[in-house]
Amino acid sequence: MTIEKVKAFVIISVLLVLSGVIMIFNSVNFGTSIADSWLADRGGADTELYHLIINGYINSFLVSGSILFGFGLIFLSLASYKILNLKN
Repeated sequence: MTIEKVKAFVIISVLLVLSGVIMIFNSVNFGTSIADSWLADRGGADTELYHLIINGYINSFLVSGSILFGFGLIFLSLASYKILNLKN
């Protein structure tokens, strides 16, 4: 593997980490806005059901952000290991 491919791998890893962090920290805003659009499309709903929908969307953004963050960290560690091997 050449150094150019490793650099591209590092860039992809950093983008995965950043998108995961953004999804984790903004999960409340994203989940609430999607739940609001769900409520507007539906025309109204029970408060308890709306609360469940908000929690579901927030949790889905937390899980997907955590998955992206984890894969990004794994790929970044593999890339750093590969860079260390290329220098030797």
